[in-house]
Amino acid sequence: MSNKLSSSVPTDREVVLGILNNSEEALNKLYTGYFPMVLQFILNNNGDEDDAKDVYQEGIIVLYNKIKSGNFELTSKLKTFIYSVCRRIWLKKLSQNSRKTKDVSDFDDIISVEVDLEEHEEKDQRFEKMQSALLNLGEPCKTIIQDFYINNLSMQDICEKFGYTNTDNAKTQKYKCLQRLKKLFFQH
Repeated sequence: MSNKLSSSVPTDREVVLGILNNSEEALNKLYTGYFPMVLQFILNNNGDEDDAKDVYQEGIIVLYNKIKSGNFELTSKLKTFIYSVCRRIWLKKLSQNSRKTKDVSDFDDIISVEVDLEEHEEKDQRFEKMQSALLNLGEPCKTIIQDFYINNLSMQDICEKFGYTNTDNAKTQKYKCLQRLKKLFFQH
């Protein structure tokens, strides 16, 4: 059986087997295959291309060591595994560089490897749809929704800010705004 990988994009199984068989080609495919995805993530999160290369290198080493240990079970797509590992590495680096004393040791629990990349992309798309819907919502609805859900203002604060006679009126307005937002969201 040829050691060459058949297509330009190897299957997950081919990559894992290639690494087990010390195939240089499998490693090269791994290095080029998923780097753009990790680069994009790091550029979007306070990093540059050098950071992305370092993180990707570490991610590949994690994968390589796991496969070589002989008890590696791929419970998700390889793409997802690499994305999750690199994301975790980068978040840890960010937390170490940050002056905040916030403990980020629980990122391992939060970002489980099983979380599918498609899920991240879907959430991003939903967020974009929501932003777009908010932009089309118009005033005072846009500000009411942002004040309540993003700025955590109380109904009393909103009532005073917009000059409603009582909080019930403000709640009614917020409800109408939510209905309109929902309609806009599902139109997109």
